[in-house]
Parts: sequence; C-alpha cells; structure tokens
Amino acid sequence: MDKKLIRKPPTTFLGTLKELGPGLIVAGAIVGSGELIATTATGAEAGFWLMWVIIVGCIIKVFVQVEVGRYVILTGKTALEGINALPGLRMKGIHWIAWFWLAMFITSTAQQGGIVGGVGQALSISVPITEEGIAFNEAAETQVRAKLDQALGLATEVNLEALSANLPDPGYDIYIWALIVTIVTALILFFGRYGAIETVVTLFVAAFTLVTLLNLVLLQMNPDWAVSWESLWQGLSFRLPPAQEGMTPIITALATFGIIGVGAGEIIFYPYWCLEKGYAAYIGPREDSDAWNARAKGWLRVLRWDAWLSLVVYTTSTVVFYILGAAILHRADLNPQGMEMIRTLAAMYEPVFGSWSMGLFLAGAAAVLYSTFFVVGASKARVFADALVIFGWRKHDPKNDRNWIKGLCLAFPIISFLFFWLYPKPKELVLLAGTMQAFLLPMLGFAAIYFRYKHAIPALRPTKLWDFFLWLSAFGLLVAGIWLAWSKLASAFM
Repeated sequence: MDKKLIRKPPTTFLGTLKELGPGLIVAGAIVGSGELIATTATGAEAGFWLMWVIIVGCIIKVFVQVEVGRYVILTGKTALEGINALPGLRMKGIHWIAWFWLAMFITSTAQQGGIVGGVGQALSISVPITEEGIAFNEAAETQVRAKLDQALGLATEVNLEALSANLPDPGYDIYIWALIVTIVTALILFFGRYGAIETVVTLFVAAFTLVTLLNLVLLQMNPDWAVSWESLWQGLSFRLPPAQEGMTPIITALATFGIIGVGAGEIIFYPYWCLEKGYAAYIGPREDSDAWNARAKGWLRVLRWDAWLSLVVYTTSTVVFYILGAAILHRADLNPQGMEMIRTLAAMYEPVFGSWSMGLFLAGAAAVLYSTFFVVGASKARVFADALVIFGWRKHDPKNDRNWIKGLCLAFPIISFLFFWLYPKPKELVLLAGTMQAFLLPMLGFAAIYFRYKHAIPALRPTKLWDFFLWLSAFGLLVAGIWLAWSKLASAFM
C-alpha cells in the first residue's frame, strides 16, 4: 500500500457520511434480485407466515459482513485470499471453501441472467417490438386482472385455468431487450469507474424504495387490500405456514434467505469495494504504533456505519416488498414466475395506482433490476480477477489487473445473458443462486470467527457484546444452511 494515501479518519457525523459508499453498492445489488423477485415470491407463496424469516435473514448476516470487512481493511488482503488461508482440507492447493465459492459464483452468474431477463420483460411490456409480444402482453394483462378481481369477489365468469394454459408465445421481444441491456451494460462497465457506479446505484435504489414504501402506506387507505395488525402479528409469530399442495414456501424462503440482506456473494465482494473506496489505503501498512491504531479504529468505525446504514436501507425495502407480496399476490393467487413474472409483480401496485401502476412499476422495476445487473457485473469482475490469481490461472500483476477487470466487465454481462437465453426462467435462476449462497453462508460464518480470533489486534479488539452477536450470527447461518439442506432432501423424497 502507498503511504502517500494515508489519512486520518473523519471525526464528525457529516464527515463520516461522505466516506460511505460500499454498503450502498451492496444495497443496489440486493434490492433487485433479493427483494423484488425472491422476497415477493416468498410472500406470494407463504402469505405473512414467513416474514420473520425474511427479517432475521437481513439482520443476522451483517456481523459476518463487518468481520470479513475488518479483516480485509486491516490486512490489505482480499476476502478470497483470507478464505484460501483458512485451515482445513485443500484440493490442488486451494481451500475447499474456495472451490465451493467458485460453484456458487457460477450459479450467481446464472442469477444475473435471471435479472437481465427481468429487465428485458419490463422493457418488452413498455415497448413491445413484435406482434407476438403485443399479444402476450395483452393475455398476461387479462390473466392478472382476472385474478385480482377474483380476489375481491368480482370475477364470476372467467375461466382462470384456461387463461393460464392458453398464454401465447411471448416472441423474441424479451430476448432482444435483454441483449440490448447486456451490451450497453458491458460497455458502461468497461469504461466506467467506481464513482459513477456508486452514484447511479444510489439514485436507482432510493427512488424505487421510496415509491414502493409510498405504495404500502397508501394501500392502507384501500379497505379491500389493507394489511391488518393480525396479519403482521402472524408474520412475526416465528411459526411455519400450513402445508399447501404443490407449494414449497419454506424452501423458497430459505433460498431467499441466501440472497436477501447481505448474501454470501455480497459478503465476499463487499470488502473489494471497501478496498477500492480506499479504507485499507487510508489506514496504511500495519505498524505497531498508537497513530496506526487510532487510524485503524477510526476507519473501522466508518466501515461499521457503512454496513449498518445499508442494513437499514435493504431491510426496509425487503419488508415492504414481502408485505406487498403477501397482501396482494398471495391473496390473488399470483405467483411471479416464467415470462409473465414482471407483469405479475406489477399487480402489487394496481390497488393504489390503478391504471398508472403499470408504467410506474415498469420504470421502477427496470431501474432497480438494472442496478443489480450493473453492480453485480462490476463486482464479479473484481472478485473473479482476484480468483484467477488465487486459483493459479494467471499471475498477479498490478499494472495488468485493471485490464483484467475491464475485460471481465465486458464478459460477465454477456455470459449472464447466455444463461437466460438457454434457460428463460428468471425466478428459478435467482432462487438457484440463493440456494447455493445459503449453503455458503455457514462457511463464511466460520471464516469470520477465524478472522476475529486468529488475526485479532489487541488494541482493536471488539467488545464482548460484539463477539456474542458474531457467534450468534454464525450459528444462525449454520442452522439456516442445515434447514435448507434438510428441506431440499425431504421434498426430493416425498
């Protein structure tokens, strides 16, 4: 690290706010896939019953996130370097958790395919290109409105099963728009820098979160759809939903658990953004001095603020999306999936915004899904450039690292689009990645505890209360991973 970059941490609240940023980038990655797709899908399947799983899933992982971030900015090493240095089984010189991360990384690339497919759906509804696309939009619109009317007891002569079975082919509109978005994103990331990414993501996430929160508030003025205190209490009762034929809401919820809040992927790439923001460089190389300890303590405080404020953003949006999914989609028996996923999700806004809902939702959905595609594409390039070195597939060269990152920024959006083109089911692609991330979370909990005690600096030792919550977080992640594995096996053999 260059000693010329060393500087004192901020001491005021406003000064601290100016140094935040990595957490907002993570929030931008989360809101698209975790909240808009996976969380609403869980609410649509389970109603209010599993809201507690969603809330716990957001809060419990932040302790591991901060601990991994602490290790990175104090040592100057990357998260993957830390994982590869863990004790345990190694295959071809690489730690087995790093190999599992690589498998998860592949599924998360497929998840990105689901995200760009969602953007393509939103744009194909807004600006259809072919006659097939127009016909599909009209049929999907009729189906959704019929189910909303049925939920209110207004539909008596509509054959809903026939509507669902006779949806026409959507044509190529979705693929064309997804490809256009892919190419544009790859070029922006190739030429872009950190500051531009941070600004774009902040605006996208803030705008759509505020509109969605307003939607929930105004929904309470509609007696047909208002959320009751009894429903909210049911969601916080720490109970499981009653069994439903053909539905697996607990598996959906646990897969969602892997990507809501700070998912396993975000825990890994969050420290890379902390390094790029400059936290480690500001602290400087490790020194046994009071000045170094003071700088480290101050920048660690900034790191915690960054993580906790992003927690507030994504937990708020997560809960709001879940409640809307449970209050509207579950009641209307609408499950967002397949090529009609985005049109189905738009139904959450119709009781409040009426005929305006489609345009409003499509603009917001396209923006927030695109922010996820944008952020994760940039993040994956940085993480995988490092992974190539760790796995021995290229040599580390500071002068050439930026070129590798730029090249991967071009490649990953295109690879993600190919996943969607080969398997055009956005919800399934997102939940597959969520499942793999849920399995990786307990491993990251172990890594965080190892970093806490193996790389502890006496002058920077956290409080006993922090240690308690770190252990509780790691244990909770272990329980969630085991629960998901058991649920998967049970559903496979039932």
